Amino acid sequence: MAGFRIRGDRPVELRAIPHPAVTLAVEFGDRPFDVHGTPIRSGGLAAGLGFSAFPVRADGVECVQVRLSPVVARPVLGELGDGVITLDDLWGRDTPRLRERLHHARTWAERFALLDAELRARLHAGRPVDPEVAWAWRRIVASRGRVRVGDLAAGVGWSRQRLWSRFGAQIGLTPKRAAMLVRFDDAVHRLVRGHSPARVAADGGYVDQSHLYHDVRAFTGATPAVAAGEPWLAADARAWPERVVE
Repeated sequence: MAGFRIRGDRPVELRAIPHPAVTLAVEFGDRPFDVHGTPIRSGGLAAGLGFSAFPVRADGVECVQVRLSPVVARPVLGELGDGVITLDDLWGRDTPRLRERLHHARTWAERFALLDAELRARLHAGRPVDPEVAWAWRRIVASRGRVRVGDLAAGVGWSRQRLWSRFGAQIGLTPKRAAMLVRFDDAVHRLVRGHSPARVAADGGYVDQSHLYHDVRAFTGATPAVAAGEPWLAADARAWPERVVE
């Protein structure tokens, strides 16, 4: 989880970047997100694994962002698919009640605890993914996206077609696309840490730098240099108590 408070006297423009996790954003300051190019305007969003990078506009933001493994996201959220959907559509009247509780909480720790309790309750009540699908996803992540689909199918004792179908229905992407996303994510975070594109391409199993550039553009719509500077990437391993935009 990460807590964001972005203030300013003009609308803030941000971009959501694809990530190998389902992303939730719950706004509690009564300033809904406005997703460009769509009719979505809501205080709570959920983005599946397959979304394309999209711009978000907000007149100031107070929100909690959560990233869930897709293995966990299915029982928590149900059939999310690969796009962006409002939490109101997923959770109904529970969403405004949750936002109100987050609004009245005094600290980020309280907000994280409230949201954690909500997610745990839904996890235990929801329908889990198949153990074979969960294993395949974890193998993709552990290999940094460099595992063959045939090896995944053999590992769970399924045909390629069965794995393709069950994995896609429960995770939201085909195994091949999921592996591409995981490999891209590993590559772009290495670029953020200052590794050269040539080394990132070689270590990531890309044929050459042009293939790395192609994947980065496909997932972000930007060059590797621009994508590596995206502020959303910095939220992966830390929670910010406050971030102020002048």
